[in-house]
Amino acid sequence: VQLQASGGGLVQAGGSLRLSCSVSGISLDYYTMAWFRQAPGKERDVVSSISRNGVTTWYAESVKGRFTVSRDNAKNTVYLQMYSLRAEDMAVYYCAAKRDSSFSPLRYEFWGQGTLVTVSS
Repeated sequence: VQLQASGGGLVQAGGSLRLSCSVSGISLDYYTMAWFRQAPGKERDVVSSISRNGVTTWYAESVKGRFTVSRDNAKNTVYLQMYSLRAEDMAVYYCAAKRDSSFSPLRYEFWGQGTLVTVSS
């Protein structure tokens, strides 16, 4: 199983980025997906989750209204569209997958390698 996160980069504050997570080795039809992030010196926190069929989503308060998670199970890919980026959004972003249908940040089975988002002020 491989999760390949991409789309990170350098962006000015207020700008936008779209992260992608391309998955191979499993069918996303059966997996809850999430995006986590880890800033330097901080713990890894969940940013957003999306149900297996994409109908239900969850966002951390800090990104609500600015980030949008989506998925295309036919392409085995999950996305995180990020708008109005702030300095505090700067982190390594990871995608993760689990068969558990809950949105708990626990029990994620598979992880991507991370993609770095840098926000300049």
